[in-house]
Amino acid sequence: MSTWSEIVTAEPALAARVQALFDAGRHKTIATLRADGSPRISGIECEFVDGALRFGSMDGARKSADLLRDPRFALHGPTVHPVEGREAEWPGEVKIAGRARPLDAPATPEGGTQFEADITEVVFTHLDDAATMLIVEWWTPANGLQRVERA
Repeated sequence: MSTWSEIVTAEPALAARVQALFDAGRHKTIATLRADGSPRISGIECEFVDGALRFGSMDGARKSADLLRDPRFALHGPTVHPVEGREAEWPGEVKIAGRARPLDAPATPEGGTQFEADITEVVFTHLDDAATMLIVEWWTPANGLQRVERA
């Protein structure tokens, strides 16, 4: 697992594109695991702070209970659809997966839990410059940056 700052150091170009897409919109989607192992998706906000990816959850929220019980998560950045005829302008989409580590600081002055991400995977999906090929780039601590192109 890695911190966001370790990913920035290892793959600065990928990290810059991923962070720009995450920062382009306020609302993201997080997937957590319920007590019975089934998936749950929830809206969430996150931010990159001091080399870390952080997010919070209000007291009593199911996503917080999920993460405190099983810290695995998948976070999907804000998305926009490609505009027909202008597909080359589509910025792509990003996902980050890992384990959420609770911090001592509350998520808000009113309470809640703040988490920091220990990252196991970063994925950036986009089109080539001609918008003729889908490109999936992903980074993991074990294998570094990988890429696949699909026509």
